Amino acid sequence: MRINLPTALTLGRVAIIPVVLGLFYVDWQHARQASAVLFVIAAFTDWLDGWLARRWNQTSNFGAFLDPVADKLLVAVALVMLLRDHSTGLMGVLVAVIIGREITISALREWLAEMGERKRVAVGMLGKIKTAFQMTAISLMLWKLPVGPIPVYELGYGLLFGAAALTLWSMAVYMKAAWPLMRDGLQRPA
Repeated sequence: MRINLPTALTLGRVAIIPVVLGLFYVDWQHARQASAVLFVIAAFTDWLDGWLARRWNQTSNFGAFLDPVADKLLVAVALVMLLRDHSTGLMGVLVAVIIGREITISALREWLAEMGERKRVAVGMLGKIKTAFQMTAISLMLWKLPVGPIPVYELGYGLLFGAAALTLWSMAVYMKAAWPLMRDGLQRPA
């Protein structure tokens, strides 16, 4: 298999996860901010690899599989790191909502793909807005230090609430789109 640039960017996003994790926990000055910068770079490659693959007509089955896996791994690892850092019940709920939605929608997409109906839950604008909120919130929370008078961590924490709300909303939209097929499955005898 030949690796094109979009797929290489996706593989790079997976490879950067342990570096983000390590920098987050190492006791060096500004290591946490370096972790945030790497997270931002990885988040940017999420957009870039898809754009390049479509623009250059370099989409592949492997890339289509790996891209969402890389995104979900990056987000889940970062959220678990942040939960350990700020272990409150409310933060636990936000992390559970976001990771739970990702697992649910991934399973839903796999099930629909088996039925030839994956297009029912294609990524829409709401999902893209949710991702933007989520990536921005996580980036700011990873950075943590205020920038001048701007309380970066608190701003990120507030955006995480918005991301969780958008997460639930987008999940409801996807579930509604898939509901006719799920309902049909409930009405048929096993």
